[in-house]
Amino acid sequence: MPYGMMRKVTRRLMLLDTASLYFRAYFGVPESVKAPDGTPVNAVRGLLEFIDRLVRDHRPDDLVACMDADWRPHWRVELIPSYKAHRVAEEHPAGPDEEQVPDTLSPQVPVIEEVLDALGIARVGVPDYEADDVIGTFTARATGPVDIVTGDRDLYQLVDDARGVRVLYPLKGVGTLQLTDEAVLREKYGVDGPGYVDLALLRGDPSDGLPGVPGIGEKTAAKLLDRFGNLAGIMAAVDDPASGLTPAQRKRLDEARAYVAVAPKVVRVAGDVPLPEVGTAVPRAPRDPAALDALASRWGLGGSLGRLLTTLAG
Repeated sequence: MPYGMMRKVTRRLMLLDTASLYFRAYFGVPESVKAPDGTPVNAVRGLLEFIDRLVRDHRPDDLVACMDADWRPHWRVELIPSYKAHRVAEEHPAGPDEEQVPDTLSPQVPVIEEVLDALGIARVGVPDYEADDVIGTFTARATGPVDIVTGDRDLYQLVDDARGVRVLYPLKGVGTLQLTDEAVLREKYGVDGPGYVDLALLRGDPSDGLPGVPGIGEKTAAKLLDRFGNLAGIMAAVDDPASGLTPAQRKRLDEARAYVAVAPKVVRVAGDVPLPEVGTAVPRAPRDPAALDALASRWGLGGSLGRLLTTLAG
């Protein structure tokens, strides 16, 4: 390379929707996988195996385990009170509500956090924000391609072919992933990434407590978006007698104006979260080998951790 010429380095960033993955690990790995003292560690071991497979198959340069510092932010609940309300185990006015989590999963979450920290895998959660928002902000700031690993379709909204942003959606473990780009979104839903926000809020999502517009299911929402372009175009059509909306559609959308006005802010992931300064490079060696050895012994992480360490070192 001639003197003075710079080779542009494009780093691939992988963002893990950590809770989504450890929930999948918990339900996908038998609870008979236990520590020496009999404590279940199926979510811990399963997540380590997920990360091992992801790093081996996709070779990211940077890796961030994104966390839910607040899985049900108050600012979203203020706009739509039903938001995730069915998943609240206990309300805490002064802080994040407690989420319903299986009894044998809850004790594993701190272990997961300790293991990630000892490995040196960046772990980022920001008060008042969900992991989705952390992912959205890292994605907005990225200068290279981004792989988002999540079992949450809400993050399809971030898919952007021009920027190399795709969602790796686990179909079975993480060995079988749907590599979700704009072509997949158009084939499955008839929308692009930004259009997925409008689709999601119109059809609703019972798992998140989003009511949607009654009578407007996914197929109808996709047809309306194809015809009128976006949510604003659909709502403008409500006021246009010549727009071709059916009387029932016009009535339902008109009655849902209050919901439609606030839902975009709830469904759209934040892109301006105040992220901490953190080193995101994939660690080639553990940050704290002594702590990692102690955790491996205490929780019987054995082969799962050993395989991941070999992959990271490579």
